[in-house]
Amino acid sequence: MKENDKHWYPIRVTYSQEMKVKSYFDACQIASFIPMRYSEIQCNGQSKIKLVPVIHNLVFVYCTKNEIEQIKRESSISSKIRYIIDKETKQIITIPDKQMQDFISVAGNIDEQILYLTSQEVALKKGDYVRITGGIWKGIEGKLVRIKKNLRVVVSLQGIAAVATTSIHPSLVEKIEK
Repeated sequence: MKENDKHWYPIRVTYSQEMKVKSYFDACQIASFIPMRYSEIQCNGQSKIKLVPVIHNLVFVYCTKNEIEQIKRESSISSKIRYIIDKETKQIITIPDKQMQDFISVAGNIDEQILYLTSQEVALKKGDYVRITGGIWKGIEGKLVRIKKNLRVVVSLQGIAAVATTSIHPSLVEKIEK
């Protein structure tokens, strides 16, 4: 991994400051992503619907390692961010572009039927690796699983998170080799 190559980095953020950190990256014109959903929140005894992060303390950032290192040294958010390390390899986790784009395509759709899963909640080794061939998820690749009696395609970011599409008809998927 070269220091000046851009990659998607899942960044751990402290104290639920993910929106503040994303605002910083936006101001620096660095691409970032936080999966969001609408949630009912109680505020001063009133119920409000608000757009909130689905996975707290996590921001995905597309930049170079040098850019992150500079931010960690010199910025106002330096104490709020840290890399996520793969427990087996002891390397900083990066996410392949295609995998992250598929994750954003599904997770970026603010739909009440989308399910967010932890890596422990879904056994991704079971089922076939598939590509969706039609509909709004056309081109998305992931594992075909059955959740709540429906077939769904799960896009997983290894060890970080997973997101499942809404129900998919079997005729809209094709098995592929990973």
